[in-house]
Amino acid sequence: MTHFTISCDSCVMDGTAACADCVVTHLLAPARREPVAFSDDELRAVQLLARAGMVPTLRHREAD
Repeated sequence: MTHFTISCDSCVMDGTAACADCVVTHLLAPARREPVAFSDDELRAVQLLARAGMVPTLRHREAD
């Protein structure tokens, strides 16, 4: 099983309007500085919830 790890510290969207509307911000607030790891199944579930309009989309973008 692979994991997709997200850290707000490495996201180029950190501090932007997109950050405020990111599912990670909503999941981790107020302690959003801790990285979160999604399994493949969890990431698919978040994507399905986002497509259904139930949670914000994932706006995370790694810096190059």
